[in-house]
Amino acid sequence: MLTGLHIAVIGGDARQLEVIRKLIELDAKLSLIGFDQLDHGFTGASKEQLSEVDFTTVSAIILPVPGTNLEGQVDTIFSNEKIVLTEEIVNNTPKHCTIYSGITNAYLNQLVADTGRKLVQLFERDDVAIYNAIPTVEGTIMMVIQHTDITIHNSKVAVLGLGRVGMSVARTFSALGANVRVGARKSEHIARIFEMGLTPFYLDELPSNVSDVDVCINTIPHQIVTSDVISKMPVNTLIIDLASKPGGTDFRYAEKRGIKALLAPGLPGIVAPKTAGQIVANVLAQLLKEEMEGRKEN
Repeated sequence: MLTGLHIAVIGGDARQLEVIRKLIELDAKLSLIGFDQLDHGFTGASKEQLSEVDFTTVSAIILPVPGTNLEGQVDTIFSNEKIVLTEEIVNNTPKHCTIYSGITNAYLNQLVADTGRKLVQLFERDDVAIYNAIPTVEGTIMMVIQHTDITIHNSKVAVLGLGRVGMSVARTFSALGANVRVGARKSEHIARIFEMGLTPFYLDELPSNVSDVDVCINTIPHQIVTSDVISKMPVNTLIIDLASKPGGTDFRYAEKRGIKALLAPGLPGIVAPKTAGQIVANVLAQLLKEEMEGRKEN
């Protein structure tokens, strides 16, 4: 249980509702910031403006999966309030206060460095990323069906990257009957792709491996689908970029060539917010319990 633990949940989308439900179930004291337009009332949680929260008692700050933007603003779909997580706010929290976010950026990194607080990136954890790959794959399948006029079965699909998402995407599309080739940099990944019964290639050979693809799915978070690569693709190729913003595709050149390229980060929150929220909620609950028990021991 998290009885007596004061947690500030700041902004977010439908996934945060599952986090709130879980934390209420564990008897935490919740301050909900950026939820004033939410019709649902949560017993044991109070909707507050940022200026109303007593941050001197807050032991954890939970941000949405994207965290903040580069100016510190936190997005929310449940309020028109402009919410900015500032150094002043964080400095008002106890020294042991931990900030939880899906991912980070330069602003958040600097904020925790300047305030001496701990930042936990949930999406850096293997368990969260692997669980999250399930709704990501389902959303990718949905997008391919919506934006092509062919079946996935017998289509030619190139998957870039064999990380936690790339592996699940490649395996699932292969199970649906697609002819899947996977690009990777590491020789051990090339071996794994071969072992999975798929066609491997090194990423420096990418331009020569997209000349006949129907779908190209990128999971690598830096520009890899360059203009040179796109120029080798058939004009009817669909590019789906699953990497975090700004993605790994030259979208400007794709548009110029008339190739449909879609940036689709955060698919779990779009296609299955309840499941995606439960994944985050369960891991958060475990981490908060461990933090609380650790402080009691000390």
